[in-house]
Amino acid sequence: MGRSDVKVQFISDEVVADDDFIVTAARPNTAATLANTAFASGGARVLSVTTAGTSDNGKSNTIVGTDVFDNVITEVITSTGSAENVDGAKYFKTVTSVTSSAQFAGNIIVGSLATAAQAVFGGPVRLKGYSIVSGGTAGVIEFVDGTPEDGTVLFKARTIGTDNTTLDNTIPDEGILFQSGLSIKYTVGTIDMMNFFYA
Repeated sequence: MGRSDVKVQFISDEVVADDDFIVTAARPNTAATLANTAFASGGARVLSVTTAGTSDNGKSNTIVGTDVFDNVITEVITSTGSAENVDGAKYFKTVTSVTSSAQFAGNIIVGSLATAAQAVFGGPVRLKGYSIVSGGTAGVIEFVDGTPEDGTVLFKARTIGTDNTTLDNTIPDEGILFQSGLSIKYTVGTIDMMNFFYA
């Protein structure tokens, strides 16, 4: 009897959003001191910058780190007013630096949203099936061909919001081809754990 070539990627992520997880209250002239550089789940998060001061319109923070496939990424988050929060759009698995364009009038904090993503496999891959254990809130899981920022969503699944309820699906024939790699987008709290079966 032949040996199966199917592999499994396990994902568990219940790390809550934290508005000062990356940078706690500070007024850096240039590079900020980082409180944390990665998430306990091993996943990636969309980041946010919050200012406390006035006259900060147009000042920016350049964030450098890595994406779900461990490629270097950069994002500039620009403040459009005072004492406000501005969300980014890229998913950071790790953060290596946060650099301000100028010193802000008041403290800034840099943190994470509940918008999350993780990689299943970084090259061409066929998804054969998945098992998702729902969190206490219903939500959508997006299956992306490529990175969560720039890839194509090939299909979606939905958790039902009943905690610890499992959704299992087997994909027929050869499975679904993700030519540019497979990443998963989700919202923390909608899932407890996920298993993805691929070859």
